[in-house]
Amino acid sequence: MHDTTDQTINTLGPKPHRCQVLIIGGGPAGSTVAARLAQKGRDVVLLEKDHHPRFHIGESLLPMNLPLFRALGIDKQVQQIGVMKYGAEFNVPEAPDNPRTYYFERALNTDTPPHAYEVRRSEFDHLLLKNCARLGARVQEGMKVTQVELNQDQTRRITAQDDAGQQHYYETDFVIDASGRDTFLSRRLGLKQRNPAHNSAAIFGHFEGVSRRPGRDAGNISIYWFAHGWFWMIPLRDGTMSVGAVCFPEYLKQRQCPPEEFLWQTLALCPPALARMQGARCVSEVNATGNFSYISDTAHGPGYLLVGDAFTFVDPVFSSGVYIAMSSAFRAADAIDRCLQQPHKAERILKAYERDVRRAVKRFSWMIYRFNSPAMRHLFMAPRNTLKMEQAVISLLAGDVYRTTRVHWALMVFKGIYHLSFITNLPRALRFYIRRRRNARLKFAGGTTPQDEE
Repeated sequence: MHDTTDQTINTLGPKPHRCQVLIIGGGPAGSTVAARLAQKGRDVVLLEKDHHPRFHIGESLLPMNLPLFRALGIDKQVQQIGVMKYGAEFNVPEAPDNPRTYYFERALNTDTPPHAYEVRRSEFDHLLLKNCARLGARVQEGMKVTQVELNQDQTRRITAQDDAGQQHYYETDFVIDASGRDTFLSRRLGLKQRNPAHNSAAIFGHFEGVSRRPGRDAGNISIYWFAHGWFWMIPLRDGTMSVGAVCFPEYLKQRQCPPEEFLWQTLALCPPALARMQGARCVSEVNATGNFSYISDTAHGPGYLLVGDAFTFVDPVFSSGVYIAMSSAFRAADAIDRCLQQPHKAERILKAYERDVRRAVKRFSWMIYRFNSPAMRHLFMAPRNTLKMEQAVISLLAGDVYRTTRVHWALMVFKGIYHLSFITNLPRALRFYIRRRRNARLKFAGGTTPQDEE
């Protein structure tokens, strides 16, 4: 039995609200699993500590999100708030005039959607939350969960506090933690572990006046490698650009000035990225964050399930966060619906859910861990389609990570070529490997987001 509370709920107090499933968190994972369970006729309560709309980073979506939008009935609404993203552009300082763009239409599996969207997350997350309420979920904003009891009597008890400080009590058959980087249950159950293989830190903000690519490339995400990591540039519909740097923690720990000033100093280390910022001005707060690469020992237990970032997060490099959150939420809803129908099969069902999500994250992770390596830069900037491996990489960039298709086997070829390149450039490769492992052990203490303050 797991009990995450400091004290038990007073049974003589107010009568608890009753539901079949209670969801902690109203981000993409929480709103999606609430919507899917409501579509299945389940009685769902979603508790969100903040009030939407609210700022969130992570504006770039993947093509494999599109079938999920259709299933939720929001594909047209997402199109209205998004910018068309036909591919991902990669740049290296030594070839500033020769970017390499991977277009999703060239994905190996022909059923992969040919585009995705860039969205302002405040609008996108709010849309998802309103949609789950439309479908029948009971959404309560400004409601912060403070205690959860996971009892062996099949009833889970939750305490939450509203903005006025009043306590509210709930009883449910199943608790879903979709609290994102707050990792509410994972931290309280002692499940959350730092990723021993990877660590990074980021600094980011929104800017006006950043130059865009011409024509159909105007909505593509741009990635710029530099000495300490990489930059992103994500175009948004209102003309602003999300700009951020994901760095080795040892670099970002050097910051001794305000975040915006440090971001500009970092941009100066990458002339091709800085060139697009000429005349740009910051229109948001610039924040720094770190220690965001983690995983939980398990994604499930008796009466609870972890979804999206509440279970694991690796790195923002391939824009996988929202897709993993929503796709795992679809699988979580299916799993919990089956558990409620067949409680005696719950353990087997939840193990299958966790296995699928871990496999998807692992397929992204292998390339993420090596993204800053000299060998990976070379392969991305001089791609070869031997045995369809370039198209398989495009499928990965599109989010095709759950299916075991020919993509999987072509990626095995890509991995083999990577290892050959690693050996060919062994001194540089070893320097990168040592730096990556050294940074994986560092703890970044210069964050400015609420998650960094905990």
